[in-house]
Amino acid sequence: MRQQSLVDKYNVPGPRYTSYPTVPFWDMATFSLAQWKTSLQQAFKESNSTEGISLYLHLPFCESLCTFCGCNKRITKRHEVESPYITAILKEWQMYCDLFDEKPNIKELHLGGGTPTFFSPANLNRLIKGLFSKATLAPGYEFSFEGHPNNTTREHLQTLYDLGFRRVSFGVQDYNETVQKAIHRIQPFENVKFVTETAREIGYTSIGHDIIFGLPFQTQAHVIETITKTKQLKPDRIAFYSYAHVPWIKGNGQRGFKESDLPSPEAKREQYETGKQLLQEVGYTEIGMDHFALPTDSMYLAMQNETLHRNFMGYTASKTQMMIGLGVSSIGDSWYGFGQNVKGLEEYYHLINENIIPIFRGHILNQEDLTIRKHILNLMCHGKTHWHDAEMQFEGLDDVLQRLQEMVEDKLIEITDSQLMLTPQGTPFVRNVCMAFDLLLQRKQPQKQLFSMTV
Repeated sequence: MRQQSLVDKYNVPGPRYTSYPTVPFWDMATFSLAQWKTSLQQAFKESNSTEGISLYLHLPFCESLCTFCGCNKRITKRHEVESPYITAILKEWQMYCDLFDEKPNIKELHLGGGTPTFFSPANLNRLIKGLFSKATLAPGYEFSFEGHPNNTTREHLQTLYDLGFRRVSFGVQDYNETVQKAIHRIQPFENVKFVTETAREIGYTSIGHDIIFGLPFQTQAHVIETITKTKQLKPDRIAFYSYAHVPWIKGNGQRGFKESDLPSPEAKREQYETGKQLLQEVGYTEIGMDHFALPTDSMYLAMQNETLHRNFMGYTASKTQMMIGLGVSSIGDSWYGFGQNVKGLEEYYHLINENIIPIFRGHILNQEDLTIRKHILNLMCHGKTHWHDAEMQFEGLDDVLQRLQEMVEDKLIEITDSQLMLTPQGTPFVRNVCMAFDLLLQRKQPQKQLFSMTV
């Protein structure tokens, strides 16, 4: 079957699988803050002294609204919001540290948003040093942040570099002015060139660009123009994402254009295949889903070593069992459970001031969840999974394999007695393969659309 008809066939709403179970299927009815604390303490004992822990900090402030964005954010030009937010995050961090009988050993730290570079270099310095004052740093730690090309200064880059950050990603999206106006993200190539070259000059070892296809008014020619300009700067890694159009979830922020302004699924797939070919021609390798890296980048090496990991931060080059999320809407992961912070800034401040860890929902994984989570991680990170041993087997596996038979016939996957592997043709459909393993999705087929389209 030709690729185009496969797109028609498999382009359905589906999760991006930064977790399993996915958030809409968390069992909130039986979840409690006490359970969350217990699962964290268990994970901390198992992993802190060996691999360390990860921290994700959500810094939600932006000066203007980008209409493609699906993140939790607060639009403001008032920079006096920075200091109270940092105070709250450090207080939240202290509450987590109080759960443990030794200092956390930080292996990974990521600043996401929002716009982390909304914060001044001085305030970022205060924030990071405040975290470090309660912790130790693991050998081979990796610190990263997301920078906006329009407001990331040399001082931002130097300050964070001096604190141990070596990876930065810049949101590019698309260089065409019509597309930029539609998504309310005007940024010239010169701005991206400045921050990329400055980061490289300072000594950052992994510089990433985020590019999106499937945006309103975007054409094949626009993608070619953006990739061509990107190749001039040769970032170490590239995230080449499909635009997730979910206005029913994200509200008016994604209603700055009409559905008819978006490329068709077929055109989106062509945009991706064109971009992929242009990137591979200059030495980038496709990694997992939506990512490309040069052979010198840690993500490429993690793929080669089969140590690539995926969590709420996306793909990471190293794995920790435990991740603590700090700030509004952040999600933590103990491997045995997930916990998400409240999304409203005012409620977050209220709970912090009451000395309450601001979790409002979560999920504790049962044995079936844990096994399926391993399969989905294998598929998303390595393009294959297996059930050689009892640990990877679960009730319902035969039904999963039966559901996948059509994908076998379409030559998207190959299944042997105890292993499944995506074919090169099947790689773009990895989310669909994972959906067959997703027993919660199969049992509770949602009545309304919860997810973006898979293609």
